[in-house]
Amino acid sequence: MSRQGPPFGSLVFFTVIFALAGYFTFASVQGEHGLFRRVQIEAEAAQLRAERDRLAAEVARMANKTRRLSDEFLDLDLLDEQARSVLGLMRTDEIVIR
Repeated sequence: MSRQGPPFGSLVFFTVIFALAGYFTFASVQGEHGLFRRVQIEAEAAQLRAERDRLAAEVARMANKTRRLSDEFLDLDLLDEQARSVLGLMRTDEIVIR
Protein backbone atom coordinates (compact mmCIF):
# COMPACT_ATOMS: atom_id res chain seq x y z
CA MET A 1 0.00 0.00 0.00
CA SER A 2 1.55 3.29 -1.09
CA ARG A 3 0.42 6.80 -0.39
CA GLN A 4 -0.20 9.16 -3.26
CA GLY A 5 0.23 12.57 -1.54
CA PRO A 6 1.18 14.11 1.75
CA PRO A 7 -1.00 13.12 4.64
CA PHE A 8 -3.85 15.47 5.47
CA GLY A 9 -2.71 15.90 9.09
CA SER A 10 0.73 17.27 8.15
CA LEU A 11 -0.86 19.71 5.69
CA VAL A 12 -3.11 21.07 8.44
CA PHE A 13 -0.16 21.21 10.84
CA PHE A 14 2.01 23.26 8.48
CA THR A 15 -0.90 25.54 7.58
CA VAL A 16 -1.53 26.29 11.26
CA ILE A 17 2.18 26.84 11.90
CA PHE A 18 2.45 29.20 8.91
CA ALA A 19 -0.66 31.15 10.02
CA LEU A 20 0.66 31.52 13.58
CA ALA A 21 4.07 32.64 12.33
CA GLY A 22 2.41 35.23 10.10
CA TYR A 23 0.23 36.47 12.94
CA PHE A 24 3.09 36.82 15.40
CA THR A 25 5.28 38.53 12.80
CA PHE A 26 2.52 41.03 12.04
CA ALA A 27 1.85 41.63 15.75
CA SER A 28 5.54 42.21 16.50
CA VAL A 29 5.75 44.92 13.84
CA GLN A 30 2.30 46.53 13.76
CA GLY A 31 0.72 45.51 17.05
CA GLU A 32 0.01 47.52 20.17
CA HIS A 33 3.48 46.73 21.53
CA GLY A 34 5.18 46.39 18.13
CA LEU A 35 8.17 48.12 16.59
CA PHE A 36 6.20 51.00 15.06
CA ARG A 37 4.53 51.78 18.38
CA ARG A 38 7.94 51.73 20.09
CA VAL A 39 9.33 54.29 17.63
CA GLN A 40 6.26 56.47 18.18
CA ILE A 41 6.65 56.26 21.98
CA GLU A 42 10.35 57.14 21.78
CA ALA A 43 9.60 60.20 19.62
CA GLU A 44 6.91 61.29 22.07
CA ALA A 45 9.32 60.79 24.99
CA ALA A 46 11.95 62.98 23.29
CA GLN A 47 9.34 65.68 22.71
CA LEU A 48 8.22 65.53 26.34
CA ARG A 49 11.84 65.72 27.56
CA ALA A 50 12.36 68.87 25.48
CA GLU A 51 9.17 70.37 26.93
CA ARG A 52 10.32 69.44 30.45
CA ASP A 53 13.69 71.12 29.88
CA ARG A 54 11.99 74.25 28.52
CA LEU A 55 9.67 74.40 31.52
CA ALA A 56 12.57 73.84 33.94
CA ALA A 57 14.43 76.78 32.37
CA GLU A 58 11.32 78.94 32.67
CA VAL A 59 10.87 77.95 36.33
CA ALA A 60 14.53 78.80 37.01
CA ARG A 61 14.08 82.18 35.30
CA MET A 62 10.97 82.94 37.33
CA ALA A 63 12.67 81.81 40.57
CA ASN A 64 15.57 84.15 39.81
CA LYS A 65 13.20 87.03 39.13
CA THR A 66 11.24 86.28 42.32
CA ARG A 67 14.45 86.19 44.37
CA ARG A 68 15.55 89.51 42.85
CA LEU A 69 12.26 91.13 43.92
CA SER A 70 12.24 89.63 47.44
CA ASP A 71 12.85 91.50 50.69
CA GLU A 72 16.31 89.98 51.15
CA PHE A 73 17.60 91.01 47.72
CA LEU A 74 15.88 93.91 45.98
CA ASP A 75 17.00 94.71 42.44
CA LEU A 76 15.90 98.29 41.87
CA ASP A 77 16.33 98.11 38.10
CA LEU A 78 14.07 95.07 37.92
CA LEU A 79 11.55 96.75 40.25
CA ASP A 80 11.54 99.83 38.01
CA GLU A 81 11.11 97.67 34.90
CA GLN A 82 8.20 95.76 36.44
CA ALA A 83 6.49 98.95 37.63
CA ARG A 84 6.73 100.39 34.13
CA SER A 85 5.49 97.31 32.27
CA VAL A 86 2.83 96.01 34.67
CA LEU A 87 1.49 99.21 36.18
CA GLY A 88 2.24 101.54 33.30
CA LEU A 89 4.16 103.94 35.54
CA MET A 90 6.71 106.49 34.34
CA ARG A 91 8.87 109.21 35.85
CA THR A 92 7.77 112.83 35.81
CA ASP A 93 10.78 113.90 33.74
CA GLU A 94 10.13 111.35 30.92
CA ILE A 95 8.34 111.90 27.62
CA VAL A 96 6.27 109.05 26.18
CA ILE A 97 6.47 108.53 22.43
CA ARG A 98 3.86 106.25 20.88
